[in-house]
Amino acid sequence: MSDFRVETDSLGEVRVPSRALWGAQTQRAVENFPISGLRMPRRVIRAFGRVKRACASLNRERGSLPAEVADAIILAAAEVVEGRHDGQFPVDIFQTGSGTSSNMNANEVIANRAIQIAGGVVGSKKPVHPNDHVNKGQSSNDVVPTVIHMAAAEAVAEDLIPALRRLGDALEGKAKAFDGVVKIGRTHLQDAVPVRLGQEFSGYAQQARNGVRRLQAAVPALCELALGGTAVGTGLNAVPGFSEAVIGRLADETGLPFRQAPNLFEALAAKDGLVEASGALRTVAVSLNKIAEDIRWLGSGPRCGIGEIKLPDLQPGSSIMPGKVNPVMSEMMVMACAQVTGNDLIVTLCGQAGHFELNTMMPLMAHAFLQSVEILANACNAFTDRCVTGLQADARRCGEMVEKSLAMVTALNPVIGYDAAAALAHEAYESGKTIRELCLEKGILPKGKLDELLDARKMTGR
Repeated sequence: MSDFRVETDSLGEVRVPSRALWGAQTQRAVENFPISGLRMPRRVIRAFGRVKRACASLNRERGSLPAEVADAIILAAAEVVEGRHDGQFPVDIFQTGSGTSSNMNANEVIANRAIQIAGGVVGSKKPVHPNDHVNKGQSSNDVVPTVIHMAAAEAVAEDLIPALRRLGDALEGKAKAFDGVVKIGRTHLQDAVPVRLGQEFSGYAQQARNGVRRLQAAVPALCELALGGTAVGTGLNAVPGFSEAVIGRLADETGLPFRQAPNLFEALAAKDGLVEASGALRTVAVSLNKIAEDIRWLGSGPRCGIGEIKLPDLQPGSSIMPGKVNPVMSEMMVMACAQVTGNDLIVTLCGQAGHFELNTMMPLMAHAFLQSVEILANACNAFTDRCVTGLQADARRCGEMVEKSLAMVTALNPVIGYDAAAALAHEAYESGKTIRELCLEKGILPKGKLDELLDARKMTGR
C-alpha cells in the first residue's frame, strides 16, 4: 500500500497520508502551519462532533440528507465525540484566524469515517461529502465560534466551578478549625491589631466563593451560540429554524442552557463573551494568588520566618541543604495564576481582532481560554488536596507574636490617649520590652485593668 493517496480540492491535487481520515484541506493546513505543535483542545474537538451529529440528525428528519448518508455521519460524529479520532485532528492552533482549517478537519474526518461505515473508499467524497453533507446548513464562521463557546462553557461549569467550590469548602473548614487561635494582624507588612487565624481564613474562603459567583455570572454569555449566522451573520444557506433546533438539541445533550445569540452579526464579528469570561478567570487567578502567597508567608520558617501555620511536608526542597522543605504548592499556584493572567491578555488581544463581520484570531483565543480553565481547575484541586487540607495552626507561635507586638498598645488609646500610647510603643521598641511589661514597670495601669485591656481575644470581635 502506498504511503499516500491523492485527493483534490478547489486548488488542485494534494497528497494525503494513506491512513489519515482527514482530507485535502486539512493536509494543506498541516503543511502551511508547522508552527507550535499545539492542537485544538479535546473539548473543542468533542464540540465539533456534537454540532455535526446534531446537524446531520436534523437534516435527516427534514429530508435534507438521504437517510443512509445522515446515519453514517451521525455514527462517525459520535465517534469524534467519544474521542476515538483525536489523533486525526493535526491542525496547529496558529492557522487561519477563522478556524476554517479546523472546521474542515472535522468535516473531512467525519466524512471519511462515514464513507468507511458506508463501505466506500476513503478520500472519494462518495457517498459522503465533507462540505455538501457534513457541513450542510453551516459555515466555519458560525460553527467555530459555536464550538469554542460550547467548550468554554462546559469547561468552566464542569471543571473549574466545582474545583473552586472544593477549595472554598476546604478553606471554610480551616476557618472554623482555626477560629480559636489569636494571632497578630498585619497591614503594610507591619504589625497591626490582633485577628483570629480563623477570621483570616474566612476571608480566603470568601474569595473562593466570590470566584464561583463571578464564573457563574460569565457562563450565560458563553452559552450564546453563533450557529445560524453562517458566513457573515445573515444566515445564507441556512434553513429558517434549523440552527435554533440544533442548538436546542445541544442544550438537551449537555445540560447547559445554550441558546442562539440574540444578534448573529455580533456573535460572528465580536468575541466579547469570551473576553468577559476570561476577565472572570483573571479575577479568580488574582484571588488564588493572594491566598497562596499569604499561606506561603504565614508558613515561612520553620524557625526564622513567621511560622504561624505549618504546611504539609511534600518533598525535599534543596539539593544542598538537608531537611529543607519548600512551600511548593503555593509556588505552583502562583505560577499557574501568572499563566492565566498572561492568557487573559492573549484573549483580550484576540478579541480586538473582530474586523468587520468576523473575528480572525479564534483558534488562539480558544487555546488560551481553555488552557486557563484547565490550569486553574487542576491547580485548585491540587492545592486543596495537598496543601489546605493538611494545614495546621501553631497556636503557641501565634500567641508569642501577639504578646510581642507593639500594636497591642492600640487598645490603650481610649484610656491613656493616642500620644501617650505612641510614646509607650516607641519606648517598648527601643527597650525590647513588651507593652504589658513596660506598663507594669511604669505603673501606668493596675494589672487587672491592664490584663482586661490587653486581652487579645476580645480585640478580635465576635
